[in-house]
Amino acid sequence: MKDFDELTEQEVLALAITAEEEDERFYSDVAESVRQNFPGSAKVFEGMREEESNHRRRLIDLYRQKFGEHIPHIRRQEVRGFIERKSFWTLQPINLDKIRKQVGVMELESGRFYRKAAARSQDASIRQLLDNLATEEQAHVTQAEDLKSKNLPENVREEEAESQRRLFLLQIVQPGLAGLMDGSVSTLAPLFAAAVATHKSWDAFLVGLAASVGAGISMGFAEALSDDGSLTGRGHPWLRGGICGLMTALGGIGHTLPFLISSFHVAMTISAIVVLIELSVISWVRHRYMDMPPFTATVQVMFGGILVFIAGVLIGSA
Repeated sequence: MKDFDELTEQEVLALAITAEEEDERFYSDVAESVRQNFPGSAKVFEGMREEESNHRRRLIDLYRQKFGEHIPHIRRQEVRGFIERKSFWTLQPINLDKIRKQVGVMELESGRFYRKAAARSQDASIRQLLDNLATEEQAHVTQAEDLKSKNLPENVREEEAESQRRLFLLQIVQPGLAGLMDGSVSTLAPLFAAAVATHKSWDAFLVGLAASVGAGISMGFAEALSDDGSLTGRGHPWLRGGICGLMTALGGIGHTLPFLISSFHVAMTISAIVVLIELSVISWVRHRYMDMPPFTATVQVMFGGILVFIAGVLIGSA
């Protein structure tokens, strides 16, 4: 790696061209990814892409005048301390607020880079261009707000907010809720059957742990393999599968942990209380995010949980 101060003016221009190419690609990826659900925002990011493309063309034109046709490929990771960029895939699932914050950081970092590069340049034309780009990068945040106002009137923003909510439900809440319900309910029968049959906390804990982990793995793979998300918009399958599997395991482990207590009766009591808390949380989530009446959500979840609990106790007592 090289320090930034060790770069020649030719290398600084080549590095700036590479950086602008990467930023242009970032905005292109963002615009294409949000186009279906957020067409107004897609226009905003397309406008930002055009700005970066214009910067790149101006840098290339000046490079040709000064150093010829060949532009060495100098990557940002090869320059110590140079500004880093998050790839678009790290911003998944799509969250417009998170993406817009990332854009703001990108423009501020680019502005600082051009100011520092201009300050050390001895060539008047190079220094002038870098100074101009530094000023323009600083103005990009304001330009982005102008583009946002132009392309995102109030009714479009409301539509996009609703689309964002639907995506959150499809990609996060639904797989998480499915996992939590399965983990909290399906593990009740084996856990309490083992507890009642053995009256040993440790044996019940092992059964509950095995059931929780097994259910988490099973539900995770089932969710990931059920739908690739390309048509339904439910997001990356392995992200959904990971969320579903993790919440399934957590749902089962919650009422399994009390059996680490050596006193069997104390463990049983605490575990039953944890089950009621878990079922209450599930009922609240269904009411909050699935628009289900609170009474209906509570009755459905509690009824199913109690049936499984009774089944486990009866099996363990047989």
